[in-house]
Amino acid sequence: MLAISLGAGAADTNSIVWQTGSERVTADVQGEQLWPLLEDIAHQTGWHIFVEPDTDRTASTKFKDLPAGDALKMLLGDLNFALVPQTNDSTRLYVFRTVMQNATKPVVAAKAPRRVANELLIRVKPGTDIEALAKSLGAKITGRLDKLGLYRLQFTDAAATDAALAQLKNNTDVSAVDYNYILDLPPAVQPVSSANLPANVAAPLSLQLNPPGASGKVVVGLIDMNVQSLGAQLDKFILPQLSVAGDAPVSTDITHGTAMAYTILEAISQVSGGGTSVQIQPVDVYGGNASTTSWNVALGIQAAVDGGANVLNMSLGSPGDSTVLDAIIKTALADNIVMFGAAGNTPVGTPTYPAAIPGVVSVTALAQPGQLASYANYWSGDNLALPGTSFVLFGGQVYAVQGTSTSTANASGVFAGTQAANAVTAAQIIARMQAKFPVPVK
Repeated sequence: MLAISLGAGAADTNSIVWQTGSERVTADVQGEQLWPLLEDIAHQTGWHIFVEPDTDRTASTKFKDLPAGDALKMLLGDLNFALVPQTNDSTRLYVFRTVMQNATKPVVAAKAPRRVANELLIRVKPGTDIEALAKSLGAKITGRLDKLGLYRLQFTDAAATDAALAQLKNNTDVSAVDYNYILDLPPAVQPVSSANLPANVAAPLSLQLNPPGASGKVVVGLIDMNVQSLGAQLDKFILPQLSVAGDAPVSTDITHGTAMAYTILEAISQVSGGGTSVQIQPVDVYGGNASTTSWNVALGIQAAVDGGANVLNMSLGSPGDSTVLDAIIKTALADNIVMFGAAGNTPVGTPTYPAAIPGVVSVTALAQPGQLASYANYWSGDNLALPGTSFVLFGGQVYAVQGTSTSTANASGVFAGTQAANAVTAAQIIARMQAKFPVPVK
């Protein structure tokens, strides 16, 4: 039996519990859109689900312990469906308005968030004795950021972790507590042949570093992998690197962080006419590891803000919504930090975090003007859609990087370059970007 919360915008009570052994279902959903609903069903049941294109429905229903067929009738309402068992494969569910043969669009099951075993992140209120609290829980403090009351706790096993989570949620000294979620590496950067590229792609990026204007200095905090040297001309725009995850090993292979820095600078160049005062504050949250965590991202955000960043680029993400990371971001937003987050590279239509945290501008990817990229995730909200492919010149080689991470870097560059060159507010720039880079209607 597995219980999964439903997508963004749903009520806190929205849930489906699908008992896969007995095929009995309990649900309480209010105002849930069809696509995230089916993604959750696919994840829980393992079914292959296909939908007739342009089919939509909003589900609002509540029931307990119904057979699967009756449950689907309640959830799908006036839509037709066919549940077809397979001999040597998972059951198939077809959802359609006309005939079953038209149900051809596959539903990709939403990924379950992964988390670090036996760890919790906690943010406590001022004056709380964290040492005494950790001791009462049988936990070890393995990380701390005292100025924000933020701590990383380690427990002996999963049972102790879950028991502590339940207890801490009811502790009045605790402002936020959650698991420590894992964020995978962003997409790899691939070398490409310059013979197949437009002539201007292989040309070095030219950008002049100007003194800040009267509106003040704009610094983009790049929360990502380490950033390597881009050459004497572009290195003027890169501030000394910070790391919250240890030093990454020296490598001649281009990193995702390097590609994002180049992409941000290229976008700045396009909106600024070749000269800008914007600089990038790189913060390495991976340290050469195969993944990072919501703990490191939280530390990275704070390090970037402490380093003077007033714009944050977060070209990374996870399906795990950390209430602790939410709290750190809320604190940064209160200081007027503008944040851009990647929507994700699996087109599941369910939220990716930190992009989906309220106040963060989530960015999805275009394959060409007016067309979402086939890999691009998108859910309802105040999102932007920008080109999802960037060509980067590094070490005499042209590389391509593709994904919503690239579109996010483009958005950060457009915003920062515009803010540095114009006496307009952040809200005005975001409004202009929403008008210029809207998400295409599916």
